[in-house]
Amino acid sequence: MKSDRTAVNASVPARFPAASTRFRAMQHRNFQLFIAGQLISLIGTWMQNMAQLWLVYRLTHSAALLGVFGFASQVPMLFLSSIGGYVGDRYDRHRGVIATQTISMILAFVLAALTLTGAIRGTRGAWVMIVVAFLVGVVNAFDVPIRQAFLVQMVGREDLPNAIALNSSMFNGARIVGPAIAAFTVAWVGEGWCFFLNGLSFVAVIVALLMMRIEPREIKPSADSPLKSLVQGFRFAMSDLPVRSSLLLLSVLSLFGLQYAVFMPIYALDILKGTVLTQGYLMSSAGVGALTGALHFAARKHYKGLARWIAATATTCAVCLILFSQARTFWLCIAVLFVVGFAATSQMAATNTLIQNRVPDELRSRVMAVYATMFMGVQPIGALIAGGLAKRIGPQNALTIFGSLVLVGSLIFIVRVVMRLGETQTAAAD
Repeated sequence: MKSDRTAVNASVPARFPAASTRFRAMQHRNFQLFIAGQLISLIGTWMQNMAQLWLVYRLTHSAALLGVFGFASQVPMLFLSSIGGYVGDRYDRHRGVIATQTISMILAFVLAALTLTGAIRGTRGAWVMIVVAFLVGVVNAFDVPIRQAFLVQMVGREDLPNAIALNSSMFNGARIVGPAIAAFTVAWVGEGWCFFLNGLSFVAVIVALLMMRIEPREIKPSADSPLKSLVQGFRFAMSDLPVRSSLLLLSVLSLFGLQYAVFMPIYALDILKGTVLTQGYLMSSAGVGALTGALHFAARKHYKGLARWIAATATTCAVCLILFSQARTFWLCIAVLFVVGFAATSQMAATNTLIQNRVPDELRSRVMAVYATMFMGVQPIGALIAGGLAKRIGPQNALTIFGSLVLVGSLIFIVRVVMRLGETQTAAAD
């Protein structure tokens, strides 16, 4: 049998044995290391993300190219995340995460070198950035399913829901700090230094991963072909009603609702008549809301009623997207983006928790690959649609249509899932 050095219940004596309900996953030493390293790395990632969007728009002033950039950075997730899930179920997840983080660090330094040496100029420079974004997307297609499945091996099943929420909190905490730092860095010394700092930030997570004390576990050998193994994960996700319905609604949110981020440079410069700092404030506001939503979800002591929670947050997100699409004042945009961040992150955390609680461990990476495909994999399609639609009818009208589509999806989910579950529960009680 192959050996995977990650353990399902690798509990190590905690530094904080009296952790509160909200932070109970922090009792695990490996998870403490993971959080510390990832937080620094994700701040750098958000810095690079904002600086790339800003630089593409500054060089070209093209909404369509912003859509192409979003497509290139996410499309590998659509086609390769299933392979990443297969790798995560068949090989050492710990080593896999170290490998993906190392390659991401190298790509960040390459982008920094190209920018700081003046090679990134004009439309051709924007296309160079799009190519680098595509390569980063290829790495992420392997990293996301492997890293999501790695969570249960750091904290065990009992603390997994809390670990998911805290991981989301960390991601969105970085989403607050990263764009703010990037905005000031771009204003003072330029975009290239954002990419360089992102490269340095990967050192923290790589060191943290190397410091983990990992126990070996056995992996059951399989005679199935890679294709058949991948189909098994998709078949499980589609055969389970709660998993399938939640994933479909999340796909609608990802395809249409989350495309507002692509238009942040346009809102900052053209609609609100601001600067790169304005973009930083807008992105950080959504990040503050997202962090608040993740921490609120982490405090839940039980995970009943997830379908109702998913429906409520999706509906709230849709309504606020419609409001944001037509907003023309800075403070209204800030307030609405806060609610959008809260609602979208709460929906993502609830969906992730529902799936991870229902999936068998031997299929975990492959089902999380389905999650990644239906969540992040559809974003590039949405980015292309957003860029093309914005070019024809304007970014505000495009976002109005997108928000309306998310609202329709939420209402269908309420009628076909939430109300049906309510009727089933009432009949069972009778």
